[in-house]
Amino acid sequence: MAGYTCVQCLQVLRQGARASAPQSRLLSLTRRRAMPPLIRSFGTQNKPLSPSEAKPKHVHGQSCCAPKATPAQRSVHTETGPSIIRPAMRPTNLFHSFTNSPAQDIRRRAESYQRKPPAHSHFECPDCGIPVYCSEGHWMDDFEAHLEICDTLRQINEDDHDLHSGRFFHEFDYPGPQDDNFVINMSNWDTYLYTREFSAINDDRSMRQVTRMLTYPQTIGSVLHELSPYSVRSNGRLTPEGLKSMSALRYSLHPPKSGESTDMKGLRVKAPPVRIFILGARAESSLPRDVWLQLQYMYPRALLHLIFIGPESMANRDAEFPLPERTPENPFGGIVEDRLGGQMKITTYVDYFHTMNKAQYFGPFDPYLDCFMLFHPGLGHPASSHEWEETLPQLLETKVPILCTGYTQWDMERDIKWVGEKCAGEFDVLLEPGENIFRSLRWDLNDQDPHDISCGNWGLWAFRGKRYEASFVKDE
Repeated sequence: MAGYTCVQCLQVLRQGARASAPQSRLLSLTRRRAMPPLIRSFGTQNKPLSPSEAKPKHVHGQSCCAPKATPAQRSVHTETGPSIIRPAMRPTNLFHSFTNSPAQDIRRRAESYQRKPPAHSHFECPDCGIPVYCSEGHWMDDFEAHLEICDTLRQINEDDHDLHSGRFFHEFDYPGPQDDNFVINMSNWDTYLYTREFSAINDDRSMRQVTRMLTYPQTIGSVLHELSPYSVRSNGRLTPEGLKSMSALRYSLHPPKSGESTDMKGLRVKAPPVRIFILGARAESSLPRDVWLQLQYMYPRALLHLIFIGPESMANRDAEFPLPERTPENPFGGIVEDRLGGQMKITTYVDYFHTMNKAQYFGPFDPYLDCFMLFHPGLGHPASSHEWEETLPQLLETKVPILCTGYTQWDMERDIKWVGEKCAGEFDVLLEPGENIFRSLRWDLNDQDPHDISCGNWGLWAFRGKRYEASFVKDE
């Protein structure tokens, strides 16, 4: 019931009363920053049109029933042809209300907000342009609370329109393999992009767009890399048990130089690939493969095998990769992508991990070669926690590191609390919970609740099944 419902309507539904918002409060509401200029059409709303003005005018080459251009669009007339409607989305003009957006996808999102019961969100805040209230009265009544997120919502609005502007995204031009003479600095996003020789990004909006996708491979790499910013030093967040697990993986990911080359004499035996199981995969499984290759470039002498597992791992990708038939050679219908630079392979399974693990499909697990990654799993979320109840004990039995992220601090703490209740005393914390150094710098809007904003991989923590040390006592 709370989805698509404005704050005031939600309070009314919970209390069983009907709220009233005095219109006089609007006079006392003032913004602390400059209000953007609003374009309004006067005349036709205040006085009736004359018969000549009310008659639709026919333009050569254009039907009189053609849709009217919105204020966010401009009409360009040419002498040799009809009028051309072009969207006015430039770097200096990216703010548009969702209902009047030049982008059709954004207009559809606004329509979905307005259609959903129990209270339709028809009113758009003039500052952020997102329909989050059902009426102007409720917007006025909740104005002070809305101010806390209004600026962020406006930033989300402009970032979404930037993706639909059609500009050339130079920030998505990723570098190739890393030269051995250069060392990666992972203190923060700026040092990482600089030492990886990314194109210079001097715009905050471009920085938000590029980190929105790179946060997925970089979150994994920042923990497993030998130059990880997480350590056992003061405020390093890595625990002694975490150092044991990460040292084992780093031994496999950073093998010593063996003098191999491309000729027959230079062939050397290599260790098996390091398997990174990404459970509950959703949007991360459909990222461009150039994004995931950035993870492989951090380990130039190691082999990587990314395994996406989850019922939504192939959502909206049926046309790209039709699901194969399940055969004795491929019992779970895995989709294999093995031509990714020669040192990385990606396999996708549309199934649950606990189902495949019961069949011993991936076993045995090796702490030197295996790692689990859970991006925003919703372990403690009421709608998804039941899907993890059978999976979590199996993950702990492997004694393999489990990295986990959360949308917000509250989301991460809810997952930690759920794991503590379900498996108390059966796991060790490897990485203390906290903000992810390589979280997405861009904020996102939850379409199920427009008041809920979050960013990808905000929080990060790690755990694994508890290991018990065996001690031998001499018989006297």
